[in-house]
Amino acid sequence: MEKVVACLYKRPNALCRLICFPWAGGGAAQLAQWGRLFSSSIEVYSVRLPGRETRFKEPFAKDMTTVVNEIASVLLEDLQEKPFAFFGHSFGSYISFAVALHLKEKYGLEPVHLFISGAHAPHSESFLLIKRIHDMEDEDIVAQLKLLGGTPSELLQNEDIRKHLILTLREDFRVLQTFSFEKADRNIPLSCDITCFDGSEDMEHDLEAWDDITTGDISIYKLPGGHFYLLEPANEIFLMKHITRCIENADL
Repeated sequence: MEKVVACLYKRPNALCRLICFPWAGGGAAQLAQWGRLFSSSIEVYSVRLPGRETRFKEPFAKDMTTVVNEIASVLLEDLQEKPFAFFGHSFGSYISFAVALHLKEKYGLEPVHLFISGAHAPHSESFLLIKRIHDMEDEDIVAQLKLLGGTPSELLQNEDIRKHLILTLREDFRVLQTFSFEKADRNIPLSCDITCFDGSEDMEHDLEAWDDITTGDISIYKLPGGHFYLLEPANEIFLMKHITRCIENADL
């Protein structure tokens, strides 16, 4: 459990768990810190994929099915115990959605709310374009990292760290290349509400199309900043308040 999930602020009496899925190249540490910002009613878990942080020596996952099966098997008992919600940013949005699909199809479990951040809907044409990052040259990936922000410049100046970061990004996008979702007519997979967040200065994401995958309500919020708008303290506070309100208003 602790290998795959970080929970820095344990709240065994919480009413709901918020499972966070980080961006490509990212680890569990940043989103695990959110646990200190929420009230006692919400316990935060942050997912850690192989090849980074305490799983540095493990081989990277090769496909989305492997990622989903590991996360679902580790979390299943906890998710059956009490209500849960998912938050994913960018690459993490697609993992969270893939895990939600798996849980619904295999176990009849569903998050009370799905929070999506900085990500196209998985069946949109725009989603296909971002898979190409896996094939980019190293210098183009570094240029993309600088453009998106979120990575301290001193890390990119360290050759060993830069190489590992580039490798991690490539491997995460290799996983993304193995994931596809085609919306069948009349087959709407989820019923939970979905909230989509985006940075106002980020590239345009196809957020409206997330409405196609749930019978629940969808809300869209643009917050000041670029792709990593969520790291800004003011936006972090907004996210915490909004996520808390949505969870507390859900039928727990």
